[in-house]
Amino acid sequence: MQYRNFGNTELRVSEIGFGAWAIGGGAMIGNTAIGWGDVDDRVSEKAILAATEAGINFFDTADIYGLGHSESILGKTIGADKNILIASKVGNVARNEQFTVDYSAAYIIEACEQSLRRLKRDSIDFYQLHTARLTHLQQGDCIDAMRQLQQAGKIRYWGLSLNTFEPMAEADYLMDQSLGNGFQLVLNLINQRSLPLLKKAGEKGYGIIARMPLQFGLLTGKFDKVQSFADNDHRKNRLVPSIVEACAEALVPVWALCEKYGCSKTQLALSYLLSYPEVSVIIPGIRTAEQVRGNTEGLFQLDADDLSLIESLGNGSFVPLMQLIRQQG
Repeated sequence: MQYRNFGNTELRVSEIGFGAWAIGGGAMIGNTAIGWGDVDDRVSEKAILAATEAGINFFDTADIYGLGHSESILGKTIGADKNILIASKVGNVARNEQFTVDYSAAYIIEACEQSLRRLKRDSIDFYQLHTARLTHLQQGDCIDAMRQLQQAGKIRYWGLSLNTFEPMAEADYLMDQSLGNGFQLVLNLINQRSLPLLKKAGEKGYGIIARMPLQFGLLTGKFDKVQSFADNDHRKNRLVPSIVEACAEALVPVWALCEKYGCSKTQLALSYLLSYPEVSVIIPGIRTAEQVRGNTEGLFQLDADDLSLIESLGNGSFVPLMQLIRQQG
């Protein structure tokens, strides 16, 4: 495992982290699936321990994942290990069987205390506003709360998990005012919307967490148009046959690179992200020890020409694909 600096902070993070959304289980808010289907906690615990053995030292979770269950599993297995860095998020809320948000200072401070209890920690290494929008940031309550928590030693550093499709406005707002320490953003072979902010964020010393590196599994090459998901798996309504088919067709020139590098599709997708020095850590979703191995072995740097090819596709044939994905939700 290789390690990178998390922006200008003192955190030194593994290039591959552990995305802990899936281990939260098949939670529902009303009739809406907010998880990845049922999980076996024993399998999750083995995956977490396998990750630490592989050199992963960065685990990313949120209080909404499994309605707290993801944080609880991490607290049980690695909460006492001070060599492990844990990032969590706040702001997405389940109330009255409805999904909503709350970025008030009072809520954030109380939610942080609840997360600390579940994580069995005195401090969260990197605390993120969970896709707060520009209006929330401009109101200032959420920023004041993060400052209070940092001053109280409840969190070490803080930042923002950016919107999936339009990340720039919120990132620019924080960077222009030198607020926070890092961003979590969506970046992968097909969703390159965040590429323009990488250089600016890197120059200003922000750490970068790249989430959805495999686009909910689409970039592993394991799904086909007849793939089915449980009702409590959010992918049931996202990875519909039309999306899977369109993705497979658009990625033909990218997958041709697998032969050149002698790698799997997963390895190519992850290595693409590691080829950007501004990216601090990538957080593929991990559920099993086998996935730990698949996400940490055989990674490499892409040649500049191949990076340029992928970026040209991002500005070309991937544009209508991203429109389809956005429309689906």
